[in-house]
Amino acid sequence: MGDQGAGQESLRKIITTLAVKNEEIQNFIYSLKQMIQNVEANSARAQEDLEAEFQSLYALLDELKEDMVMKIKQERASRTYELQAQLAACSKALESSEELLEAANQALGTANHHDFSQAAKQIKDSVTMAPAFRLSLKAKVSDNMSHLMVDFAQERRLLQALAFLPVPSAPEIDLAESLVADNCVTLAWRMPDEDSKIDHYVLEYRRTNFEGPPRAKEDQPWMVIEGIKGTEYTLTGLKFDMKYMNFRVRACNKAVAGEFSEPVTLETRAFMFRLDASTCHQNLRVEELSVEWDATGGKLQDVKAREKDGKGRTASPANSPARVGTGQGTPGCPGQSRGRAAGDTLIDGDEHYWEVRYDRDSKAFGVGVAYRSLGKFDQLGKTSASWCLHLNNWLQVSFSAKHNNKAKALDVPVPDCIGVHCNFHEGFLSFYNARTKQLLHTFKAKFSQPVLPAFMVWCGSFQVTSGLQVPSAVRCLQKRNSTASSSSLP
Repeated sequence: MGDQGAGQESLRKIITTLAVKNEEIQNFIYSLKQMIQNVEANSARAQEDLEAEFQSLYALLDELKEDMVMKIKQERASRTYELQAQLAACSKALESSEELLEAANQALGTANHHDFSQAAKQIKDSVTMAPAFRLSLKAKVSDNMSHLMVDFAQERRLLQALAFLPVPSAPEIDLAESLVADNCVTLAWRMPDEDSKIDHYVLEYRRTNFEGPPRAKEDQPWMVIEGIKGTEYTLTGLKFDMKYMNFRVRACNKAVAGEFSEPVTLETRAFMFRLDASTCHQNLRVEELSVEWDATGGKLQDVKAREKDGKGRTASPANSPARVGTGQGTPGCPGQSRGRAAGDTLIDGDEHYWEVRYDRDSKAFGVGVAYRSLGKFDQLGKTSASWCLHLNNWLQVSFSAKHNNKAKALDVPVPDCIGVHCNFHEGFLSFYNARTKQLLHTFKAKFSQPVLPAFMVWCGSFQVTSGLQVPSAVRCLQKRNSTASSSSLP
């Protein structure tokens, strides 16, 4: 029985192998049949295109022929008219001259002296005014038509050299001339050989978290940019929410696209974070990177539901500005006081940049950084564990830099979008007008522990943009203005 069982198992494996192989063959047969259909369809389309091109060429030749024949006919008619007119004038002059000649011969035979003198005088006057003596005996136009001759030997050779368009070679991406900066990627390439038939290029790119050559399978699709006329292209306004980007390019002529270049991978380093909804204030509604104050927010509803079930304590009024920080929260996370929210990614080195756009109708708004150890009831800038710019639109309008319960009024226009630049190692925290890159304020601090992006809003909303590189203009301004614009707050 044991041998029989082993034999059956072996036979089942053979059956499975044969079934898999049969399925592979069936799939290949289907692929071959599909390719045969494609050959028929593609060849028919190619033939139609070829006939259309030749018809277009025939039509062009016929049009050129008609134009050139018309020029010959017009030249013939013009010269014939001139010569016919000159012929008619000469014929008339000859007739008049012959009449005078006959009259002169008759006068010569006149015997009467008086009659002869009178006839001779008349003939002399007539000869003076005769058309024959005022007529040019040189043809006005030539009968030579050599200027309308043609020699199509060169064009004939060109026509004889007509052939199917060659498939363009694969371009070569020039990494030395390519650049990643300011959330833009400039990609440059060149052709291995000059090809005058190239009409345009197609660039494809996709995001990835894997370094090195692009993998065959990726979660992100290839994005396509067509119709590029030059050998360089710049992608602008990118969000670098993954570590790398793959690129490839191919050349196209009027008929066919060539093979893709060898793909390249460029690093797209940027600070990417999301908002940690679990640590946000109970009245903040968080959707990815958007935050809105909601007096009946989800967390408050949870509190009320527990209260109704007898499982929770009575919550303070959600829209009371003096008590908004009394909701439930996660200990040790900067998220609970007066509509606070925090990012989910710690900053413990290098330099990072992000932007935040807030609703101008917000009664209060703040943006900055905070230690993870910031107390859940501490407001941004009230302790030594946080730094921020704070805008107050309630009762009295103010715009100030806050840290360790000290505030410095800022005499600058308040932008609707603020850029934050944190250089952890050098201890700089700078704020900019995100549009103009005007420096608003710089804190000089020695961070003793990692920090988190931190935000505060009351009766308003804001939206964060992460995945940004430090702008070149910000780097330059930081070096130039860090000393002069550094905060005097301790």
